[in-house]
Amino acid sequence: MVDTMLMFDMRSPSIGAAPRDLYAAAPEMAAYADKHGIDRISVCEHHGAEDGYMPCPMLFCAALATRTKRARIMPNAVILPLHDPVQIAEQIAVTDLLSGGRLDVLVGAGYVPSEFAMFGVSLADRGRLLDESLDVLIRALSGERFVANGRPVFVRPLPLQRPYPPLFLGGGVKATAVRAARLGAGLVPLKVELMAVYDEECRKLGREPGQKLIFGRAFCVHVTEDPDKGWAEILPHAAHVVSSYARWAAEGTNSSSPFESLVDEDAVRKSGLFHVLTPDQCIAYAGKCEERGYTLTIQPQIGGLPPEIGWKSLEVFCTKVLPRLRANAA
Repeated sequence: MVDTMLMFDMRSPSIGAAPRDLYAAAPEMAAYADKHGIDRISVCEHHGAEDGYMPCPMLFCAALATRTKRARIMPNAVILPLHDPVQIAEQIAVTDLLSGGRLDVLVGAGYVPSEFAMFGVSLADRGRLLDESLDVLIRALSGERFVANGRPVFVRPLPLQRPYPPLFLGGGVKATAVRAARLGAGLVPLKVELMAVYDEECRKLGREPGQKLIFGRAFCVHVTEDPDKGWAEILPHAAHVVSSYARWAAEGTNSSSPFESLVDEDAVRKSGLFHVLTPDQCIAYAGKCEERGYTLTIQPQIGGLPPEIGWKSLEVFCTKVLPRLRANAA
């Protein structure tokens, strides 16, 4: 069966719902999707965003862990060079315990200069900081008592999953795949071609490749009985998301961004980054995702989409798509 994911970034732009409404609805949406069989729930991270993009995913993951029972929960992704790895290790351990051992941990190096400036960290140091922080994170979660860069490290409690929750590295450059292979971590590649690099590096090191999660090009699937109405509802919010990511990509000189060329709503609609589908169309699309090993992602609060609209899409997906996916798999 295709891997399905509910994603939250908690944006609240001026065209969208108020933060209090989005934050009230998100845990309820997570509990509802979990009850109906969603595979995973992910929470994004960025900092200093005008629209209130989620800045502390581990905290929000912990909140969602208390409202769910079966779905895997994942920060998507912890920008590790911006954080104290000991504090992140403690947050991971507590969240894994709260979830009953359902936490996956996705980390990334980050790419937005203004975020690094806000934290007093040099973007040029992100590779080194990521390596150093991953070493501390893994050793701390494995239960070691040690000294790192002159500081004593000892993390308790330990996570429920041993030696630590599944670790994934995310990114769009070869170094990400090489680093993931070296650490024995899973991979969430922004470019599909990195999978072959990862597999080759793993086998060079004498180990089978770990788990790969491929979110694919489609950023969000919105399910509705009336696609024309659905497009009219989500398009301004999707366009806001695209323009925000394009600005970050330009700031970080990320020439591989899929967002930078989408200059108007018509281009956004035709980009393939967002799908507005009927239940039947979503079933067909899910089959294509399964063939390619992609995760099917839904965002019922995309770009601050009002919860009353997001709820309708989520309910259609959970009652008219997920049961048929399970039946087809069986």
